[in-house]
Amino acid sequence: MKKASILLAEDDHNLGSLLKNYLALKEYDPLLVTDGVQGLKAFKKGKFTLCILDVMMPEMDGFTLAKEIRTIDSEIPIIFLTAKNLKEDIYEGFKSGADDYMTKPFTMEELVYRIEAVLRRVTKDNGPRENNYQIGEFSFDTLKQLLTCGDQIVKLTTKESELLELLCRHKNEILERNFALKSIWIDDNYFNARSMDVYITKLRKYLKKDPTIEILNIHGKGYKLLC
Repeated sequence: MKKASILLAEDDHNLGSLLKNYLALKEYDPLLVTDGVQGLKAFKKGKFTLCILDVMMPEMDGFTLAKEIRTIDSEIPIIFLTAKNLKEDIYEGFKSGADDYMTKPFTMEELVYRIEAVLRRVTKDNGPRENNYQIGEFSFDTLKQLLTCGDQIVKLTTKESELLELLCRHKNEILERNFALKSIWIDDNYFNARSMDVYITKLRKYLKKDPTIEILNIHGKGYKLLC
């Protein structure tokens, strides 16, 4: 049984064929097209779970294709593949509706990992959003950005609140580092990563009144809220 139907737009025939065959081996259902115009026609005709788009393609580039796809389906996840790694291109990718962004060269295993991560996130994000969370002895009001435990009330900053909400939504599971960075800081660069570490430290300090609560570092992956 196929796990997901994937629109794969890649103008490099050798790479496209390799990706298509590897994804099929991993039980995905990939459809390969070699330019943006073909990609848009295929998307209009088919039903896809996810799109993987090369940025530099003839007829229509990946950014333009993504914007066209977003006018048809605003929710479908999109991963960009590109040889570019300039910050401006990465920003453009996310502005065009990207859920993830991979620069070439990359391994097939990494691509499959990214696909699985994006699909997990989308599944979670399609669920109902909560305004209030119980975290051990604490209650967390996401709308008022208040963290309360007995007579202790902490007014969180917007980023503190956004990060704690992500941790709560993935409670007892791994919150992937890159997902958190891109969700809150837009860019997963070194400086934003260091900034997020500071916010994690602040959240640990706020929550230390309840010793049953932990925010674990999961090496190479992200964080896990245990409570």
